[in-house]
Amino acid sequence: MARGTDDDALSWDGDDDPTLAVGQTQDAAPATLPEGFTPVGRGSENVGAVSTGSAADAAAAGEPVVKAPMGNVTLVSLGILGGVYLLYALGWAIGGLRLQGRAAYLVTDVMFQGSFWLAVLAAPLWFATVYLLTAGGKAWVRFAWLIGGVALLLPWPFVMIGAVGS
Repeated sequence: MARGTDDDALSWDGDDDPTLAVGQTQDAAPATLPEGFTPVGRGSENVGAVSTGSAADAAAAGEPVVKAPMGNVTLVSLGILGGVYLLYALGWAIGGLRLQGRAAYLVTDVMFQGSFWLAVLAAPLWFATVYLLTAGGKAWVRFAWLIGGVALLLPWPFVMIGAVGS
């Protein structure tokens, strides 16, 4: 029995069948590589070079700009921080309702209700604002603002008085 190449372990009989090319069309644009890379192997003659223009240049030329999707860690971290912000809103609601009787001699009911709802909505609004305004930026900037909001928007009435009170 003759020994094959090292690629034999990575292939299956019938891989060369052109009818199995799922999702590929003959009219598709050729694949591209960045400068300094050399294509090797079957189909390497169809590989072109990547243009060094920016995304704005590509958009101006009418080429579609493809943004990389978020990674798994980023999605899970955003979910955890979103949950923290929802818990903060709940903490502000519970803590604010516990303070309602104590704040009656300081401010009128209208002023208390306005500030109560601003406090409850502050955490979700912060999360939504940071998420939307940092959509095109770097992930670390988004997380820096979100973690800053976690420190800034801590529901102090709930922390000091709690759900039951002292």
